[in-house]
Amino acid sequence: MQGLRRCSNDVVQLDLSTTVTTTNTSSTSLSIDVEESVETKIQRLITEHPVIIFTRSSCCMCHVMKKLLATIGVNPTVIELDDHEIAALPSSSEDGLFIGGACVGGLESLVALHVSGHLVPKLVQVGALWV
Repeated sequence: MQGLRRCSNDVVQLDLSTTVTTTNTSSTSLSIDVEESVETKIQRLITEHPVIIFTRSSCCMCHVMKKLLATIGVNPTVIELDDHEIAALPSSSEDGLFIGGACVGGLESLVALHVSGHLVPKLVQVGALWV
């Protein structure tokens, strides 16, 4: 499908500059409106998914974030962005983890949340984890 490419079983590369109607990846639905800007598409994806990671294909830290979340029982939506699309993220980091629509940051911030005991309650609060 144009604009959407599966990179592995749990990563989808999404070209936000092209037109994609609706597609299903596992249990996650990604829909893109033709008229939306890259920034609007990213913001909509953030609001539609309780846990979403935006990353570059070359970033190994994304893999570590996914593994940490998976050990807790959460399977985040992972979107690989091109260099020009990374600049459209509403955060200053090159990789962006968003939980419940709020930017958490990168791996260091995720680990800090986990070690402090705040990660699981936050995931439960946004409906990404049931305990």
